[in-house]
Amino acid sequence: MSGVFRLRDRVFSGGTHVMGILNVTPDSFFAPSRVGGGFAERALKMLKDGAEIIDVGGQSTRPASTPVSVLEELSRVIPAVEEIRASSDCLISVDTFYPEVAEEALAAGADMINDVSGLADVALAEAVAKYGAGICIMHNRRQSTVPDLMTDKQTGLALAADRALRAGVREDGILLDGGIGFNKSADEDRYLLKHYAELSLAGYPLLLGTSRKSFFGGDVSERLTATMETSVFAAKSGIMFVRVHDVRENKLAIDSVTGGGR
Repeated sequence: MSGVFRLRDRVFSGGTHVMGILNVTPDSFFAPSRVGGGFAERALKMLKDGAEIIDVGGQSTRPASTPVSVLEELSRVIPAVEEIRASSDCLISVDTFYPEVAEEALAAGADMINDVSGLADVALAEAVAKYGAGICIMHNRRQSTVPDLMTDKQTGLALAADRALRAGVREDGILLDGGIGFNKSADEDRYLLKHYAELSLAGYPLLLGTSRKSFFGGDVSERLTATMETSVFAAKSGIMFVRVHDVRENKLAIDSVTGGGR
């Protein structure tokens, strides 16, 4: 699978890497991922376990969740970014679709923005370009009127990437996420996963976000093995990143395929 992704002086050009989820929210769907304090401690643990990027999220985007305000998200995210940055030179991502939050987070030391809106507001990309940062753009199909799943994904991601480029984002600063869990049904999620490599037709590296999501079925507490299996799939398919709650377990799953850590 083609593509290069660069954050600061770090260039990712192959392999499958782990992004660790750090939720500074009271209502994320997987309760153990919620962090109300000790942000640096949690981040350092994930880094030790094998994460290469820490993704800080200030609001839940699960189905039927209620968006929080810009001010509320800022009050959650910025202290976490500042605390992690004061303790580590690690790569930090912030999960937001608000340009105001992106601006403040990047000013506080974040290296990339993880946008679940498909770049609905180009001002977010302009903030990323201003700081020379990276961006992960996810496709959200929940309200789409396009009938064909893969056409919707490929076209939507390509157009969003083009908007980012025109806003001044570096070509090697763009990562794409197909949006598992942001579709019209679990069947669509499963079909997308099976055909995920087809999203690389847009020419950019991919991130896969399946961690403990509902399309696996069963209770959220019982979805770790299924998540690890998708991390193995990502490694076999050349997908550049997996975004996960359980860093150590998924890193071990990837290493079982790639021989890493030996």
